[in-house]
Amino acid sequence: MGQGLEKKAGGKLKTMLAAATSTKFKGFLLGVMVTAVIQSSATTTVMVVGVVNSGILTLGQAIGIIMGANLGTSVTSWIMSLIGVESDSIWVQFLKPQSFTPLIALLAIVLLLVFKKDSKKADTASILFGLAFLMYGMQFITTAVSGLSEVQWFTDLMGMFSNPILGVLAGAVITAVIQSSAASVGILQALSLNGTLHYSSAIPIIMGQNIGTCVTAMLSSLGANKNAKRAAFIHLSFNTIGTIVWLTIYSVLNAIIHPEISDATVTPLGIAICHSAFNILTILSLAPFNKLLEKLACIVIRDGTDKGEFALLDDRLISTPSIAIERSRTVTVSMAHEALRSLELSFDILFNYNEKQAQKVREIEEDVDTYEDSLGTYLVKISNQNTTESDSHEVSKLLHMLNDFERLSDHAVNIVETAEEINDKELKFSDDAVREIKIMIAAVREVLDMSISAFEENDLHKAVGVEPLEQVVDWLKAQIKSAHIERLRKQECTIEMGFVLSDLLTDLERISDHCSNIAVCMIEIAHDSFDMHEYINHLKSEKTNEYKKDYEFYKKKYSIKNLA
Repeated sequence: MGQGLEKKAGGKLKTMLAAATSTKFKGFLLGVMVTAVIQSSATTTVMVVGVVNSGILTLGQAIGIIMGANLGTSVTSWIMSLIGVESDSIWVQFLKPQSFTPLIALLAIVLLLVFKKDSKKADTASILFGLAFLMYGMQFITTAVSGLSEVQWFTDLMGMFSNPILGVLAGAVITAVIQSSAASVGILQALSLNGTLHYSSAIPIIMGQNIGTCVTAMLSSLGANKNAKRAAFIHLSFNTIGTIVWLTIYSVLNAIIHPEISDATVTPLGIAICHSAFNILTILSLAPFNKLLEKLACIVIRDGTDKGEFALLDDRLISTPSIAIERSRTVTVSMAHEALRSLELSFDILFNYNEKQAQKVREIEEDVDTYEDSLGTYLVKISNQNTTESDSHEVSKLLHMLNDFERLSDHAVNIVETAEEINDKELKFSDDAVREIKIMIAAVREVLDMSISAFEENDLHKAVGVEPLEQVVDWLKAQIKSAHIERLRKQECTIEMGFVLSDLLTDLERISDHCSNIAVCMIEIAHDSFDMHEYINHLKSEKTNEYKKDYEFYKKKYSIKNLA
């Protein structure tokens, strides 16, 4: 049910977490809403750990969301409290799960059969199926435990939990094992229907369940950066302190007053009320001290070394693809700029060789390789998730582009090797050759800037403008080769320099080819297809007015015949 609700909301549900930047109260409301929708405070908190680890949220912003998540998880207990509804009214009877669960399941089946190609309807069917299974599971558990009220050892066990410490431990352990406070509360509600569970036993168990649910986030924070660990610790300390404070107050009041309700048999509705009341009281009592909670987390978890930008590729975010993809895109943009930096350095040392810069280009190339490996692995993990159509397209686009960005840095190294050969052998291009190469490099620089800017800004108009300039780079390569042959004929250049020039021109031309691949990938994915060769052939054959205009403009701008 939670997965269906997440997909139905598209990427907005998760990206709204990143919008919780102005006040902690807005963060609190977001935490309530997100958890109410996905029916899991553990999932929300893991998500928070992930976005804090990725730098989307600060630790202070995360506190409000964590508090809201505790309250949002109460929604599940209210839904499951319907199992205990009793009345002769036909409308109240309809609220009982055995009445409406078959109808919900039937509606889900109809949606799948009639609208099987409509992903949005399929998501709705998933939500309905999930709700039907949830309520059916409650009925199943209720039937299974109904006979336990006559078993002496079970009655004695329920009585033991009236000891507050044992009750808290039981709630914490069970919830930690199944890693879901909502499921743990649901089991408690099912057990309450056999009449052996009293409020004095249920209340400590409910408090313990809030501690047990912290285990998921704590496990999730292993290997994360310090702020992510602190977010998980705040979740644990918030629930633990709240339990200690209110368990103490409850135990003192129960010992002094001992209200009749303590010995009363608890109902599913009573458990839902107690669960919500405990979370509201904990929030009200600890919200004024969120700064102290933050300081406590900083004291317990001291500063250490973080993983830098690769912390953005957090496995905790993979279950929420929209955020994971956005983080991947951010890192891919950084990869593209690193590749561009390596090329700029290689262009600079081609005619002014510098050994330190040459080494720097090689170091950047290794960094770009690391980017490719990390991003490729991460994106494949995302693609294995149940993603929306738009998310799936974005993953495909990024995966296609990784190789092109990596190849750009490879060509930078090739250009460095050409510069080294020229320097080591004390070779020299003719003045005309130097001017021609510089013109081609200027054209390549522009096509690089255009394609990377188009990707970074997701600008399809810029992407469309790449292909005419790429064709001009191809034309320039042919023109410069012809000019070199003419210089050879006049004995103004050597055959050895011809080989060096040929290698250099090939690298420059292939750089523009990769820029074309990037732009075409953007265009084709946007049109829900991916046939690069078909697109380019169509563009060349049609020779649209805009294409011809741009082509002639760049051809004139970078013509080697304009050399003085």
